[in-house]
Amino acid sequence: MLSDVPQTTRSPAPDARRRTASEVRPRPRIHRAWIVAAVTFVTIIGGAAFNSLPGLLIDPLHAEFDWSRGEIGLAVSVDMALYGLTAPFAAALMDRFGIRRVVVVALSAVAAGALASVWMTAAWQLLIYWGVLVGLGSGSMAMAFSATVTNRWFVARRGLVTGILTAAGASGQLVFLPLCAWIVDRHGWRPASVTVALAALAVVPFVWLLMRDHPADVGLAPYGGEYADKPAPARGAASRTLRILFDAARTGPFWLLAGTFAICGASTNGLIRTHFVPSAHDHGMPITAAASLLAVIGIFDIIGTVFSGWLTDRFDARRLLAVYYALRGISLLFLPMLMAPTVHPPMVFFIVFYGLDWVATVPPTLALCREQYGEDSAIVFGWVLASHQVGAALVAFLGGVARDHFGSYDMVWYASGALCATAALMALVIRRSPAASVVL
Repeated sequence: MLSDVPQTTRSPAPDARRRTASEVRPRPRIHRAWIVAAVTFVTIIGGAAFNSLPGLLIDPLHAEFDWSRGEIGLAVSVDMALYGLTAPFAAALMDRFGIRRVVVVALSAVAAGALASVWMTAAWQLLIYWGVLVGLGSGSMAMAFSATVTNRWFVARRGLVTGILTAAGASGQLVFLPLCAWIVDRHGWRPASVTVALAALAVVPFVWLLMRDHPADVGLAPYGGEYADKPAPARGAASRTLRILFDAARTGPFWLLAGTFAICGASTNGLIRTHFVPSAHDHGMPITAAASLLAVIGIFDIIGTVFSGWLTDRFDARRLLAVYYALRGISLLFLPMLMAPTVHPPMVFFIVFYGLDWVATVPPTLALCREQYGEDSAIVFGWVLASHQVGAALVAFLGGVARDHFGSYDMVWYASGALCATAALMALVIRRSPAASVVL
């Protein structure tokens, strides 16, 4: 009988297994890459929620503890610096341990820092809880996280996805700024900090259940690409990250990208996000009104960043960067003349204009990193992002010192406008890689 005849079973060849995985699994209506991108979007919102608080808490902390704005700005600067310096190592850790594990730990760190700050009584505690814990946690979910997800899950529409994920930070600002401003105004700064901690914890289940490290984990090819086996975990994350930094630092484009992005961070997170609300309050504007203006920036930031991603897929990224920085610098030069106790049309125009330009620089910057550094682009972009946050940290601290010394923020606005003009010139001299020239 046939059943009595021994049969040998051969394991299919790797190519056969690959075909079987793609043929047996039905093609979903919505590619899993878009679900992963949606979870990434929500995660960045939850992790970025705490970044909405610095500008709202400068005056309350100054009033309650009599800490100088320079001391408070120092804690904010440590947070921003660690946010940037953590990003390249986080990208390497995601290669080693997986995206899910790294992001869950990062969200927990943000929640722990936010909750611990409720019981602080000294400025050094603000530095530890707000600066170190939140900086390390939020840095692990920075734009390098977006770059890793985009590089693994997408081949087509990378510019668009980068713009959407970059807009997640602005979406968090849009959601949490008005809410936290209302809580600070009615109930004090501590309930606002607790709210942000709970928001970070609420994202953890979504990450653990829906996030996957690689398309091969679910038997799929990346969106718009060919199926590829999941690579083995990369060991020596720290040494690899530093090696890539040393290699990139030998090239001119790295320093130009890092320099322009440092000015980007100085003129957004370090300047507007940290000092716009207290500056407007200096001119008699209520905190809730100033925070609402920042939330409006978040609305138009989403539009501008997604549109910038669409433009990046079609035009020279260097010229896009030059235009973005030039327009941003011009708008900052006019800002001191627009400050008033009430919101008037010229200020609304500035908010809309600045919102469209807020982080529109990210898609072309990431595209240039990908063009210049290929497979290492996520980690290189992490180091470029570190320069972004170092620039933000310097202005967050120096802006507070300037306010203490001069009694106003006017000098800070003018200096930042000049820096943006410098960034526009730097963007234009970034050379195009030979490979990109062939493709174009």
